[in-house]
Amino acid sequence: MDITIPILILAIPLFMFLLLGLAGVKMSHKLAGTLGTLGMGTVLVLSYYTAFTYYFSGNPEFIDGTTRLQAVIFNHTWLQFTPALAIRIGFLLDPISAMMLIVIPTISFMVHVYSLGYMHGEKGFQRYYAFLSLFSFSMLGLVVATNIFQMYIFWELVGASSFLLIGFFYTLPSAVSACKKAFIVTRFADLGFLIGILVLSYFTHHLDFLPMTQNPQAVLASFEGVTFLGASGLTWALVLIFTGGMGKSAMLPLHIWLPDAMEGPTPVSALIHAATMVVAGVYLVARLFPLYMLEDAALMFITVVGAATAFYAAMVACAQIDIKRILAFSTISQIAFMMVSLGVASKNNVAIHEGLGYMASMFHLFTHAMFKALLFLGAGSLIHAVHSNNYTAMGGLRKYMPITHITFLIGCLAIAGIWPFAGFFSKDEILSACFANGTFWGIWMMMVAAMTAFYMFRMYFLVFWWDNPDYEKEHHGHLPHDPGFAMTFPLIFLGIVSIIAGFIPFGQLVTFDGHEYHIHIDWSIAGLSMGVAILSIAFSAWLYMKKNDKPRRMADSCRWLWTAANRRFYWDEIYLFITRRIIFDGICKPIAWFDRHIIDGTMDGFAYVTNKASYAIRGFQSGKVQMYIWWYLIGAVVLGIITAICVL
Repeated sequence: MDITIPILILAIPLFMFLLLGLAGVKMSHKLAGTLGTLGMGTVLVLSYYTAFTYYFSGNPEFIDGTTRLQAVIFNHTWLQFTPALAIRIGFLLDPISAMMLIVIPTISFMVHVYSLGYMHGEKGFQRYYAFLSLFSFSMLGLVVATNIFQMYIFWELVGASSFLLIGFFYTLPSAVSACKKAFIVTRFADLGFLIGILVLSYFTHHLDFLPMTQNPQAVLASFEGVTFLGASGLTWALVLIFTGGMGKSAMLPLHIWLPDAMEGPTPVSALIHAATMVVAGVYLVARLFPLYMLEDAALMFITVVGAATAFYAAMVACAQIDIKRILAFSTISQIAFMMVSLGVASKNNVAIHEGLGYMASMFHLFTHAMFKALLFLGAGSLIHAVHSNNYTAMGGLRKYMPITHITFLIGCLAIAGIWPFAGFFSKDEILSACFANGTFWGIWMMMVAAMTAFYMFRMYFLVFWWDNPDYEKEHHGHLPHDPGFAMTFPLIFLGIVSIIAGFIPFGQLVTFDGHEYHIHIDWSIAGLSMGVAILSIAFSAWLYMKKNDKPRRMADSCRWLWTAANRRFYWDEIYLFITRRIIFDGICKPIAWFDRHIIDGTMDGFAYVTNKASYAIRGFQSGKVQMYIWWYLIGAVVLGIITAICVL
């Protein structure tokens, strides 16, 4: 493949960031938005060309039509530490990176187009498009990395980009707090990631993905005999690397930043939640999956964290009022689905021989990107119309916003797993992988899937049905309506994709070992899953389709549970207690007191004694010659007496 196109895929968004960031203030909003959108549109075309060429051109990507190769397009050595250990900047093309070359530019381009309408007239419009370009560049560089350190560099750039976009409305204290929270929490996770990289490279003596993933047994051999606290050195390295994914993908207990990230513009939420930052953790595990396959303990850790996170986030989503926060917790839960799918794909799972868990995780990553971007952009359309994030200010909007209503309904049906929408196919494969690993995990994730259908249609009925507020009175005679073409086009496009994406022969394009996996629906699982989802939707309709007091009575019957779920089970309060009461008050204040009174006090005491002594002896240097002679004579006499005593 020609090296020019891959370089342009990375260079164009970087150039647009520099252009709009440095010269954007001299441009009009229209020009800056048009340039940013055209730049991402060009990246979209080039990425599609690269991915489709990779998937469908035959040689050299295929071996006998069955096995797909990993192709390094370019790999420039940046820092050479030893003959074997170096940091390189390159472009790796394989099934999952080619898939991400479709996902990231598609969602990013839709967000660019949507923002032309949504962000129209906003102060800092040019800066906003510069940050979007930086975000896209960072994520593209992450997914095509040829080595784990290049991935880490772009991983941190993604974090910096999210900080800038979440805090875009920097005059709002809530936005400032949210971006700082996201940055600080993910920094702790990234420390674990960095330590894991150092441990892995110390024993393997290289950083490149291909040597590690193509010959995982050699990596295992390099850790032979290395243990710590009962676990192998490789297990510790992989778990530490996974902590970076826990932070970026908002897994328990590092999830607290993601709901607050809703303080950024709604299109940014679509970009972060659908195609970029939060899926980076899933992509990281998938990239190193041949190594994780060697360590069941690491995979079990991923499974437990993912399953707990999926259930927790679904519970919280059932009790939220802000529609963006409902979608945020939905994202946490769905990303956890992908993690569980990877975790259950252990070497003891018979389904792994067909690559089911791995393929299902990547398939759901692909479909979820489309319908979750659709749902967030739909939420932006609602907020744009009623100027509120809360469903309490909405209701009956299906009459006023038909395009938003239909496309939002498509997104809800897709995420609920209703046939023939995209989520049905990918979620069925995940549930099949879970049941193949064990009945417990299958039932657990089936329960989470049922909760997903409930909370999504709870939001749908409350927003589009329920009661119809007096919009004309509340909005000074203006009724809510669908936005203009710039905002409706992405909704329609993503709505269509959310319908047809499930029919893509994904298993023939993206698999664990490169061999084609022919997706076959297990109707014993899929039928049960869809039946449970339909019952959840029916229950949601019974509660929320028309205004009534059943939800209030149900909440009152278990007020403690409702309150706890609404307050996110007090995770923020727990963190505040730990940081303020234990770390700051219990540890930092005593240390500060010791530093101020003991360390500083001792130094101040030395200074005091020195000062007093200097005042006492300052007469010795009065400047009078007679006094100097007098002290000289006294010293000579004393010295003579001491000498005489010593001689005698």
